[in-house]
Amino acid sequence: MKKEYKEIISRFFPLEDGDLEAILKNVFIIELPIGTMLLSEGDIASKLFMVLDGCLRAFFVKESGSEITSQFFIEGQAVSSFESAMTGTPSRTNIDAIEDSTVAVIQMEDLEIMISNFPSVRNQFTRYLIGRLMYYMNLHASFILDNPEIRYVKLVRDNPELVSRLPQQYIASYLGITPESLSRIRKRIKKQINNG
Repeated sequence: MKKEYKEIISRFFPLEDGDLEAILKNVFIIELPIGTMLLSEGDIASKLFMVLDGCLRAFFVKESGSEITSQFFIEGQAVSSFESAMTGTPSRTNIDAIEDSTVAVIQMEDLEIMISNFPSVRNQFTRYLIGRLMYYMNLHASFILDNPEIRYVKLVRDNPELVSRLPQQYIASYLGITPESLSRIRKRIKKQINNG
């Protein structure tokens, strides 16, 4: 396993080298071409995906067939449909690769064993889940309180790398607007900067 991959994985599982090596036996690395689906709506989630390189996207599909992106996951981040995995119910979330990506994968059953056996993994995973909860609470509040332009400005401020590396259609979907509306917002902001 590449050293940099091991370093990313060790952020999720902060263990002594011997323990980490034992855990890495339950983790496998896969290469994903762009467009690969890791989880489809209706499936029961059974894996946690840790992004080592590339970008994954979680999204929902409306009855009309349009996609609504809920989040992007880049290097050093992890994703699963935890609701599905923890309750054994079909996922409402889809997860796909929107760039050629490399991910580390662990079965949820193996993750549960690690959480039970290693307090440092349990503590790290608890911090991770609290971070996810806070992220979704802030996202929910932003959709209630902020207009799309403010949401875009916050995205640029908080995640400039995403804005520069992802296709505009995904960013627009994440903001809940059309690509045309996003283009207008970008032009407006650029004009304000040039006039300011």
